[in-house]
Parts: sequence; C-alpha cells; structure tokens
Amino acid sequence: MAQEKVLRTVTVTGEGIERIPTTLTQVQLGVEIQGKTATEVQEQVAKRTTAVVEFLRSRRVEKLQTTGISLQQNYQFTNNERRLVGYIGTNTVNFRLKTEEVGSLLDEAVKAGATRIDGVSFAATEEAIASAQKQALRRATEDAQQQGNAVLGALNFTPKEVVSIAINGANVPQPRMLQADGISRSAAAPFASPVIGGEQTVQASVTLQISY
Repeated sequence: MAQEKVLRTVTVTGEGIERIPTTLTQVQLGVEIQGKTATEVQEQVAKRTTAVVEFLRSRRVEKLQTTGISLQQNYQFTNNERRLVGYIGTNTVNFRLKTEEVGSLLDEAVKAGATRIDGVSFAATEEAIASAQKQALRRATEDAQQQGNAVLGALNFTPKEVVSIAINGANVPQPRMLQADGISRSAAAPFASPVIGGEQTVQASVTLQISY
C-alpha cells in the first residue's frame, strides 16, 4: 500500500510591540455645592455648571457630555445621632482636548465655576492607534518567522512555506489614568505645572505554522 506522506511543520508565535505618544487628554470635572435647602443647591449647581459648559464650548473641546448629576441629603453625626444639615448637589461633565492645552484650560475652568476634578486620562488619536496596530502585527509576523527559521536552522532543516496563519490580535491600548482625587481648586491655586501625557503601548501576536 502507498504510504501517505506526513507534512512536517513547526508552530511559532511572534510578538510585536509598538509605542506611540499620547496627544489627547480625557478630563472629567464638575461642580459640587453644599447648602441648606435642595432648591438653593440645585440653583447654584445649575448656574455654575452652565458657566463651565459655556466656557468649555468656547474652547471647542471635543466629545463634551454630562456624566453625572446628583442631589443628596447631607447628615452630621453627633453622639450617635444623625442630623440633617443640608444638601449636596453635583454635576459632572466629560470632554477631550489636546494634551498641551490641558493645564491652562483647567485653571480657567476653575475660574469659570468648576470645583472638582475627578479624573484625567491620556490617549493617542484613533488614527495613530490604527497605524500602530498594523505595525505591531508586522513586527509580530517577522518575529514568528525569525523564530521558525532559527529553530529549523539549528536542526539543519530547510523552511519551506507557511501553511497556516493565526492573528491573535492587536489590542487597543487602555487610556493612561491620572487620578486627581476629586480635588477642589480655586482661582488662587492654579495648575502651575504642565500636563504631560506619555506613551501608550500596542501589542500584537501572530502564530505561524511553517513546513520543512
């Protein structure tokens, strides 16, 4: 009987990493007001928030949206007794802008009425991430091929052709977070230092099956 020829292969997985600068900053800030009555608090929150939003629109920030509105009772505990002392109202918004503009904008947002900064994160543009994903896949493919050639060469085998390819993915990097711990700022305490974004890392993995 004719003997079926066995296809001899080696399977290797390559990794590719591409680092890109973060040029955009996502900011969440808002207004928090304490007062004796719910109506008073709501009015003050609405007034300040309107001023902050108008300022942000004048600076043409991107993707401006409301992320939270709350009004809650404020209690004080004395001798194991709870006493209602007023209300706390908050309104927070989220937006994106170029990183080099963040420092001055936060100063001006505080002057416009913002009383809290809840979070800052840094990210690259969508175009930069897409380009980095492709480059990381190229690097991963080259890495896998070099690994296969090295192993087969060490065993005195000759690589022939790639018989299968598995793209294990080029991840979308998560924004780099910089927490501001909900700090309150006044016009007399500006952000003196510039805000620096840093880098994001895009990783990709490719698996090749090479015959010999």
